[in-house]
This record gives sequence, structure tokens and C-alpha cells, in this order.
Amino acid sequence: MSAKNLDTQGRHRSKIISFRVSPEEGELLDTKVKLSGLTKQDYIIKKITDSAVTVQPNPRVYKALKTQLEDVLSALKEKEPTDDLLEIIRLINATLNGMKGEIE
Repeated sequence: MSAKNLDTQGRHRSKIISFRVSPEEGELLDTKVKLSGLTKQDYIIKKITDSAVTVQPNPRVYKALKTQLEDVLSALKEKEPTDDLLEIIRLINATLNGMKGEIE
């Protein structure tokens, strides 16, 4: 039998929780996860337990920011901004401001 996988606090996570989302909600969740630099599991746990999501700057986060900014630019060229697009812009802004504050 294989060894149990423990998280960073030494807990064995054996409970599975799943839920359904619309394709739009799934895209928004995936975007927020990419911009946070966390795993989807860690991001969701932090959000539902009201813990602060702290972005750790790393190459993956920078790449996600670049990709999202390109997507936002192309979406703005095509049509008026939607609520989801505005939410992504706010998240990118907050992420960049947080990273700027960390560097200074």
C-alpha cells in the first residue's frame, strides 16, 4: 500500500468535495487560480475559509498575467466590456498592485 500524501500542515486530505459550475464560471475560476499562483484546491480552500489569497510572484504568475492582459486587450477590441471581463481587469490590477507593493 502506498504512503499517505500529506499537505504542508501534515494533514491527510481524504475527503472529496465536488460541485458543478457553468462554463463561464469555470473560465473565471480558472483565470483567478492562474493569477493567484496557487493550485485550484488551495485557492478554493482559501476562498471558502475566508483566508487571504496571497500571490507569490513566480514565472507562472507573470506568464498568466501576460496571457490575461493579451486576452483582455483582444476582448476589448471586439466588444464592450462585460461584467466578467471587468472582474478579470480588477483582479489583474489588484495582483499587479500587490506585487508592486511587495517589490518596493
